[in-house]
Amino acid sequence: MIVGTAAAAGPSSLGVARGLSWWIAGCALGVAISVQVATNYANDYADGRRGTDDPSSRVGPPRLVGNGLASPEEVKTATIAAFVITALFGLPLVVFVEPWLVVVGIAAMAAGWFYTGGPRPYGYAGFGEAFVFVFFGLVATTGSTYVQILGVPWISWVAAVIVGSFATALLVVNNLRDIPGDTRSGKRTLAVHLGDRGTRWLYLALLVLPFLLLPIVAGLGGRPLAALGLVGVVLARRPVITVLSGAQGPALIPVLAATAQVQIVTCALVALGLFVGG
Repeated sequence: MIVGTAAAAGPSSLGVARGLSWWIAGCALGVAISVQVATNYANDYADGRRGTDDPSSRVGPPRLVGNGLASPEEVKTATIAAFVITALFGLPLVVFVEPWLVVVGIAAMAAGWFYTGGPRPYGYAGFGEAFVFVFFGLVATTGSTYVQILGVPWISWVAAVIVGSFATALLVVNNLRDIPGDTRSGKRTLAVHLGDRGTRWLYLALLVLPFLLLPIVAGLGGRPLAALGLVGVVLARRPVITVLSGAQGPALIPVLAATAQVQIVTCALVALGLFVGG
């Protein structure tokens, strides 16, 4: 969201020079955070009800329903509450910016629920990564740009691919860790389809791609300070080596935190460069 907002700054965005609206940015941030929280709750609820979070075989951190930390009804209520908060943050954008944004909001919330919920969850069929890339990358970034300037310049699309790649890499390493358990429970994630080796190479590609795109944003986009994001290469080295070395199970848990750190630092520096250089 911050990258998309920063991409809207300055006259280089669609040739329009205008100040950013901070209340719009706040609403967009609220939507981005609350829909992700809602999706996580929905995932916990659905996986817990299906029994795919069996604590006796789970490698990752404890889950609310699966580990008995909360009842399914409580987690379902939390999911609904988070989706309601998402709608409340999105309402001003629909009313004061663009009415058709309600379609985007409904699509994002539906995608969050049916990721592991419903009779045929697409996350169980190997489409979870596509959901994350589209909604937490492309939609979140370009949408944050659009609500500011009512348009999406190409630089925002490239930035969206950068953000989406990092977000997807987090899910990929999470699913890499869970291949054995997901295979036993019948959860056919993309990692299960690709297998151990293929999933590791996919993770590498997703971490490398953003740094290949950054020179395009910084150079052709006329935002040279966006190159500050290349600092993230230093942080990316450790998790990449760990994954390519064949780490499995609990050894992949620190990779999640390290990947999140790469994402946060790189995107924050890119956003700063886009904003200052806009």
